[in-house]
Amino acid sequence: MTALDHPVEHRRFYCPLPPAIHPRAEEAEREAIAWMDRIGLWADDRQRRRLVGTNSAEFYARFAPRATDAGLQVAVRWVYWGFIFDDLRCDSGAFSTRPHEFLRMAGVLQRALETPWHPLVADPLVLALQDIGRSMHECATPTQVQRFVHAHRAWLYAVAWQIADHADGRMPDLAEYTTMRSHSAGGAPTIALLEIANGTEVPAAEMDSPAVRALTEMMVLIASWDNDLHSVAKERRDGEARQNIVTVLAHQHGISEDVAVGRARALRDRVMTRFLVLREEVLARPCSPALREYLVCLGHAIRGNIDWAFNVPRYTSVDGSRSAVPAPRAEASWTSGPCDTTADPLPVPATAWWWDEL
Repeated sequence: MTALDHPVEHRRFYCPLPPAIHPRAEEAEREAIAWMDRIGLWADDRQRRRLVGTNSAEFYARFAPRATDAGLQVAVRWVYWGFIFDDLRCDSGAFSTRPHEFLRMAGVLQRALETPWHPLVADPLVLALQDIGRSMHECATPTQVQRFVHAHRAWLYAVAWQIADHADGRMPDLAEYTTMRSHSAGGAPTIALLEIANGTEVPAAEMDSPAVRALTEMMVLIASWDNDLHSVAKERRDGEARQNIVTVLAHQHGISEDVAVGRARALRDRVMTRFLVLREEVLARPCSPALREYLVCLGHAIRGNIDWAFNVPRYTSVDGSRSAVPAPRAEASWTSGPCDTTADPLPVPATAWWWDEL
């Protein structure tokens, strides 16, 4: 059974996983905001309001509800940093349509993360990232740090890919977009922070196994597509024509936005269903406590991303800032089952292996 091609509500989600949040989320937010004020992460009050309005502490507190205080703080700081970097260097600004210039800037940025102990350039965003990197080395193992560094590089590469498409006025098809979006959304470094936040290190033989790699990739893609669905209304309101799962499907198949939303939800639910099945299979096998916690947190990340997105000013406010008078908290809208129960792989060659015997 597949989703019908008719208008649907794009903010209804299939995610039969319970919510969770770290008990010290508010304290983590206050500490992170104080750090950003101290380090000068923003240029003006407007940037400060928008960045605080990302609710980044809540975001990561939902991913890692049992994190250590030090590990959670490192993760939260990077998420705040990632949002302002995305706004100033990826979605808009001088680099957002110039892939060659973006790559040069990103290369310096990446090297600064790899060797954070000495300033490389007088760039506030680079210096802030190096500060995060130094804090990371203080509370994480070398393996955890290097996993994050490699994921960070993959993210920057995919952002350059996306910027190149934008500069050429090119809309990718579903197969290409899925491959690119899996990295350009920043999911890989965000998930690489889980081990650092939790203070655990998954053995390489487990982390690099095909099943755990597939589960990690599925989680990242689900969250990326969920964010696309959350932002459809905002981008329409702002007159933006960005690449997202809806615009890609609409362009590729010549269909309306409402029909494209329905097809996007169907594809997303097929991945969600496969994630749940494979995760249960892996958890039923002998595995380390660190891997078990990692896999549980992948589920927290899918559910937490949805719960966060329903109330984050980045999606709900015109300027991305928090209201002076907090609005009543909106509850996510859920469906009891997937809108597509097809057991076949997605029509995306790069992800077909997720449905293999892993």
